[in-house]
Amino acid sequence: MARPDLTVLAIPAFVGAMGAEFWWQRRHPAEPGTVRPGDYELNDTIASLTMGVGSLIAPFVTGPIVRRLSPGTTRAGTALPALGAAAGVVTTVGDVLRRRREHGGVLPEAGTLPDDEPAPVVVRSRAEALGLLTSASAVAAVASTAVAAASVWATEASATRLAQRSPFSMRSGAATYLLAIAGWDFIYYWNHRLSHESRWLWAMHVVHHSSERYNLSTALRQPVAEGWTITVPYGLLALAGIPPKYIEDARAINLIYQFWIHTEAVRSIGWLEKILNTPSHHRAHHGSQRQYLDINHGSILILWDKLFGTFEPEDERVRYGLTTNLDSFNPVTIATHEWRDMAKDVAIAPTWRDRFSFLLRGPGWAHDRRAELAPATDTEPMAGVA
Repeated sequence: MARPDLTVLAIPAFVGAMGAEFWWQRRHPAEPGTVRPGDYELNDTIASLTMGVGSLIAPFVTGPIVRRLSPGTTRAGTALPALGAAAGVVTTVGDVLRRRREHGGVLPEAGTLPDDEPAPVVVRSRAEALGLLTSASAVAAVASTAVAAASVWATEASATRLAQRSPFSMRSGAATYLLAIAGWDFIYYWNHRLSHESRWLWAMHVVHHSSERYNLSTALRQPVAEGWTITVPYGLLALAGIPPKYIEDARAINLIYQFWIHTEAVRSIGWLEKILNTPSHHRAHHGSQRQYLDINHGSILILWDKLFGTFEPEDERVRYGLTTNLDSFNPVTIATHEWRDMAKDVAIAPTWRDRFSFLLRGPGWAHDRRAELAPATDTEPMAGVA
């Protein structure tokens, strides 16, 4: 018999807690004429609950797909790297032809730097076709490479696979159980931090930050594309001799703990603020102001942030959401908008370095680089146009 998922068992408690928070808000209404971001708003709450249900269903859909796309395991998995290689060749040829056109039919001498003032661009239909082809092939090459890498990683770094390779025997008992919880919390800190510092992971994690409200329903606004990224594997705990069933429980306890910190009803829990991640610390984490960006990544313990220099207290009143908000409650838009924007950026990128940087580097870098490329893209409808 399969072991129950503790997060699923906790669903009635989640619903009851949201009801209690809503009741508290009705008993303590906002000042007349003001909007309190902790209050429930119907469309926002529906969007959060929909994403929560989607996050439960998604692994049953994406899991088999990821396994089938692992290179060397199926025909689809074997074809994926071939597709990426072919798209890469097409893109590289397009880059060469574009550069030839930009330099009068002759490639610049190796090692030379481009002029500060590029020559005026003349758009022709043939050049536009070349640009469209190069843009599409670049997206295909980067996407297929990313999917293949994520598929291999998900297969090889799973707790079950790493448990088989562990030099230690599986240990049981209360100490091992607590070690699993602490170990998951430590790895979670780094994965959460990477989810803010690498755009590939941010495209998955941004779902959770997309609400401009902050209440217990926001905790359930979870991503649905975790299978398409590469993170520090929690399977490392199995490699250290911790049984996979303990690891599953540690995951559930970690998620359940995070539920209650998504509230404005609790302002402080006293001296425990120094040790634990609390509503105050996590409110700051969800802030869109500059001082609140990329801070307080811990789950249960805030000690990791203090140890690794990412802690920031809640001082200024938090403004929730993204630096540029979606203005949409559509779950499809919430789940896919950053992936679409990333594909657009890869399409306009002029070099392989930029293309993979738009995938791997941070959202802030992508914003700045997009602004640098804007003058060229205003004239050129797509990358590669000359």
